[in-house]
Amino acid sequence: MEKAIRGGLAALGLLEQVPPEAPAQLAEYGRLLLEKNQVMNLTAITDPDQVAKLHMLDCAALLTCADFRDKRVIDVGTGAGFPGLVLKILVPSAQVVLLDSLNKRLDWLAQVAGQLGLSGVETLHARAEEQSLQPGWRDSFDFATARAVASLELLGELCLPYVKVGGSFLAMKSVDCEEELSRAAGGLRRLGGVLRPSLDYAIPGTQVTHRVLRVEKVSPTPKGYPRRWAKIQKSPLV
Repeated sequence: MEKAIRGGLAALGLLEQVPPEAPAQLAEYGRLLLEKNQVMNLTAITDPDQVAKLHMLDCAALLTCADFRDKRVIDVGTGAGFPGLVLKILVPSAQVVLLDSLNKRLDWLAQVAGQLGLSGVETLHARAEEQSLQPGWRDSFDFATARAVASLELLGELCLPYVKVGGSFLAMKSVDCEEELSRAAGGLRRLGGVLRPSLDYAIPGTQVTHRVLRVEKVSPTPKGYPRRWAKIQKSPLV
């Protein structure tokens, strides 16, 4: 895995920007992921080479569209730590919060962070739509990220409340998301966000192209958002 990760980072133009130990750390993260996946459902991808490319390099590509150095990042619905823990490994100065509603995944991620010697990474067991209503969490992050969590019209209401004005929400999607984008644009504006040009990228060593949807926070999210999850699902903002 380390060889594939190192080569992929070089292909993305990132190898000189990241710590020299990062490829080995990402490979160890992948090894720990596959080991834990035997007893906990963390990923459907079980080939080490594919883990290196479709997880680690896919998440690393976020560095081509944003500067995470010394920034506060919240990864909403982090799952097995993607992209939040990958970003932390690649950009150690970032302060990263991994938010998920399943505590056993977070316990494992905390163990991984400890084994990799990472500091400045926090695991948070909470529901995204509830935590952003707590003091100190709203309008306070430079970036919110989400990967394969939900459609954009739902994600916007979960993620944008965390982002401070001038920051961005980055949603990792497939390239066939034009309809999703058009459905979500109006709701994102109501939440204080504006869609900026998306970024398409090819994952090195694969035939896969993905897209990062970029939503800039231009005004505070109005009071009353986010709503309860059942309401968000039933009546997405348009």
